[in-house]
Amino acid sequence: MTILVFGKTGQVARELQALAAVVALARDEADLSVPSVCAAAIEQYRPRAVINAAAYTAVDRAEEEEDLANQINGFAPTQMAQACAARDIPFVHLSTDYVFDGSGNAPWRPDDRTRPISAYGRSKLVGEKGVTEAGGRYAILRTSWVFSAHGQNFVKTMLSLGAERDQLRVVADQIGGPTPAAAIAQACITVTDQLAKDSAKAGSYHFAGAPYTSWADFARAIFAEAGLTCDVANIVTADYLTPACRPANSRLDCSSIEEVFGIGRPDWQAGLSAILQDFKQKDFDQ
Repeated sequence: MTILVFGKTGQVARELQALAAVVALARDEADLSVPSVCAAAIEQYRPRAVINAAAYTAVDRAEEEEDLANQINGFAPTQMAQACAARDIPFVHLSTDYVFDGSGNAPWRPDDRTRPISAYGRSKLVGEKGVTEAGGRYAILRTSWVFSAHGQNFVKTMLSLGAERDQLRVVADQIGGPTPAAAIAQACITVTDQLAKDSAKAGSYHFAGAPYTSWADFARAIFAEAGLTCDVANIVTADYLTPACRPANSRLDCSSIEEVFGIGRPDWQAGLSAILQDFKQKDFDQ
């Protein structure tokens, strides 16, 4: 029996495939816009655990496609969770800091009140509620600011723009914890293994990188590590308007996942260094 992963080309899904022997399903194998396929896939593969690393992540476009976002982020994971609960299979579902409104400065705890301020956040909350109500051996892992060497993410965008420009204006009043996708993948494996042994560990948890930083300071760290001379000018959110509202406070309190599963917060600076070293090695090999 293996671990079944929904998602194949996303950041965490790619890292899961590099980390463990998993069966990863691409969109043409399990289209989450048709939620019923999820239970059918679980019945077909009969895995020892299921990890949902697939999601609708187009935050701005979700403002116009909320129904589709709800199907993929809400109803599909609900069906996964129900199928897993019926078979007593450990299920890990990845969620987001966007389920909170971003107010205040205190790190969000897993049991804090959710109040999303975007269609994307609302769709992820629909999924969380469905997973929780399904019960069983489940864990919801809320994370933030995911980055890796794969796909589209802030690190790759900054590297591209920083190589072309002398200065970038980057938002400095949104604070969070950048999180390496590789660390999320490892956390998912650890959680599934422990859930298989102890269903009492089921619940919602936070997992995000340390230390907290702003997007602007994250950009500065990227340029410094990459040896780029691009200057970063601080701006506020109001200077960079987007269709979807972003939470200003994305700090996540990760103490419970350490207490229950023994998983500490990853050092995003070390993760960034490893990714850039990987990029340099690939360039050298070519």
